[in-house]
Amino acid sequence: MKILVCISKTPDTTAKIAFTDNNTKFADAGVQFIVNPYDEWYALVRALELKEAGVASHVSLLTVGAADAEPIMRKALAIGGDDAIRVNAESSDSFYIASQIAAVATEGGYDLVLTGKETIDYNGSSIGGMVAELLNQPFVSLATKLDIAGGTASLSREIEGGEEKLETSLPLVVSCQKGMAEQRIPNMKGIMGARTKPLAVKEPVAVEALTTVVSFEMPPAKSGVKLVSADTPEELIRLLHEEAKVI
Repeated sequence: MKILVCISKTPDTTAKIAFTDNNTKFADAGVQFIVNPYDEWYALVRALELKEAGVASHVSLLTVGAADAEPIMRKALAIGGDDAIRVNAESSDSFYIASQIAAVATEGGYDLVLTGKETIDYNGSSIGGMVAELLNQPFVSLATKLDIAGGTASLSREIEGGEEKLETSLPLVVSCQKGMAEQRIPNMKGIMGARTKPLAVKEPVAVEALTTVVSFEMPPAKSGVKLVSADTPEELIRLLHEEAKVI
């Protein structure tokens, strides 16, 4: 069984966010980039666990991005995986990205495509479903468990008030969230080995993006708080009614 793990480059969670070009582009100058945690901690590690258990024979990593995404792919390769693929394109459009992933998955004949549940920058949570539709394969979102035996996948995901268990046949697309696996720290052997693992660059397939960014907007700055003495509840009521307008 061959597994394809989708990897995204995202800003570190401590990065200072700013925009350029009339608020239409993210200002990446001086920003530290990381492997999207949902892709790394859950999708990638679970794929490696399946290989270590003898269920999978090959784990490939895939990203859609420019050359500056290659250090992130080397970091992911240091954690594990047999090879990496970079589709040489940049886009914020989910359909465009999903189309590139689907093209690689089709060409490579992968049995299982794993993504994180979302990226921590756009929080779109839409790539997995689009990839599954383009491949005409089953899709399970927000999975917390994944086991495979005899060509059948058994999955679990959290639902309101409980847990849902599902079974489906391969090939399959799954988006992974917390519970799927535990974070791994790359060791020195993995870091050294990642330098020589294959990282192929493919040109994108011709697809028209369906969305464009009109503008980004920072959330409004938090205002100060007003302290009301416990001895004046009438003042609190007035503020809630006249200023906060909640009652």
